[in-house]
Amino acid sequence: MTASTPAPLSGITVIDLSRILAGPYCTMVLAELGARVIKVETPEGDDARRIGPFIEDRSAYFMSLNHDKESIALDLREEGDCVLFHKLLEKADVLVENFRAGTMEKLGLGWEELNARYPRLIYAATSGFGHTGPYNDRAAYDMVVQAMGGIMSLTGHPGGAPTRVGTSIGDIAAGLFTATGVNAALYQRQSTGKGVKIDVAMLDCQLAILENALARFAATGEVPGPLGARHPSITPFDAFTTADGYLVIAAGNDRLFERLCQTLERTDLATNDLFADNHLRTRHSEALKDELETVLTTKPTVHWLALLEAAGVPCGPINNIAQVINDPQIAARNMVVTCEDPVAGTVPILGNPIKISGVTDSTSRRPAPELDGDRKRILSEL
Repeated sequence: MTASTPAPLSGITVIDLSRILAGPYCTMVLAELGARVIKVETPEGDDARRIGPFIEDRSAYFMSLNHDKESIALDLREEGDCVLFHKLLEKADVLVENFRAGTMEKLGLGWEELNARYPRLIYAATSGFGHTGPYNDRAAYDMVVQAMGGIMSLTGHPGGAPTRVGTSIGDIAAGLFTATGVNAALYQRQSTGKGVKIDVAMLDCQLAILENALARFAATGEVPGPLGARHPSITPFDAFTTADGYLVIAAGNDRLFERLCQTLERTDLATNDLFADNHLRTRHSEALKDELETVLTTKPTVHWLALLEAAGVPCGPINNIAQVINDPQIAARNMVVTCEDPVAGTVPILGNPIKISGVTDSTSRRPAPELDGDRKRILSEL
């Protein structure tokens, strides 16, 4: 049997001061890539420990984000605990925190102080509005930055109420951008020998994922709004009604549109002047959707999926969570793994989407730590 290659961040130690979602999502990604993550919690613990749903009094929310980490409880306002925290930093490569701007400075643990003492330490801060600008001292949660960053104005159906994206994209995007910044900083440190400060604002990240909304506004002068499932500039790229439900079709170019028309036995649509190219199809998207659904509503979803897949037209069912976690493709990609929690038992969690050749993609993960559960071992190392 060929020996497994160590994960890319093996040997990297991350001190994780973060809580709830944005920071823990970042450190979860780093842990999946092989880093050792030591979660430093207050004596009361991460608030996420008290967020449901619960399995045998364990927070499934907390478990999903904090598996494969260690926990030690420290009160950084206490001198003795602050001494222990500095001992941790002496051995650390990365510090991740997601406090409001200025909080770490009040504790004497801001970037300037820590960089002077630990010049190789990478300091990654994730906050609602970043460490500069007129909003930098404001508190924020996912919902706040989704609203302020414009993404809620693009989500939902025309004329409907403001709609939050179905996952906490404000936190998750910030966590992913922070993890990206940490990896870039680790690479840079190999040549400079120096750590850097990474300042990621949740609000900034919402703008960064707006895709082409700004370009559309600049090009047309019109403020983009919600379009339901439809893509704003590619057609047909939408959810369509069938005889027994829905499917999505993403015919992203003229060639795929022609294949779609052939499959539906509506070749007349491909030669129709209203639908001759993508620009025209987008201008007349509602008329095209009506024409396509005239055919699609005559047969069930599975019928059309089989035909469209055979023709090479990108398409798919609209799965609920139960369906997607039981999809054979998801199983083949090891995207649902398990944790054996001593109280909750076997708990399913999401796997690592980053597949790296030679690195074992395990089907299980270590459970989320007990609050302060690794104190004895961590202190023995210090």
